[in-house]
Amino acid sequence: MAKQENSEDQEYKARSVALRLLARREHSRQELTLKLRQRQLDDSVISRVLDDYENEDWLNDNRFADVYSRQRIDLGYGPLKVIAELQQRGIHSLPDCVGGLDDADWVRNALLLREKRFGLTDLSNEWDEKARQARFFSRRGFTRNQVERVLEVSKPDDPEV
Repeated sequence: MAKQENSEDQEYKARSVALRLLARREHSRQELTLKLRQRQLDDSVISRVLDDYENEDWLNDNRFADVYSRQRIDLGYGPLKVIAELQQRGIHSLPDCVGGLDDADWVRNALLLREKRFGLTDLSNEWDEKARQARFFSRRGFTRNQVERVLEVSKPDDPEV
């Protein structure tokens, strides 16, 4: 009898914790699994609860990937960083908002970030500053080609983009 009550308690706890987390923001299935495991819940209970939530469409990895990607892109992160962060969260397919952007779109996003953060000055003779900005964009997850193209621009209407 005690075993059955413990199982019901664990399921109740798993459902309430998962629902509380999903009410705050979208989560991937992997994220929720890890957070529920941290609370010492059985894997079978976690799996059953998350399956139910997926059937109810309260938990949806595709929706999470789309929302998460859009947020990261809006914060000025590049394709390499966004894709890597999705993979860390258990998402291995690209959402449309990432896959639909071509190289020129990513360069435009990086250019807007550069203009906001550093200004669009000519860096042809400023090697230290150019290297500093290149490191910044590399850490943000932009490709080498995208970084080079962004650093070549010295005025907003420059046709090199």
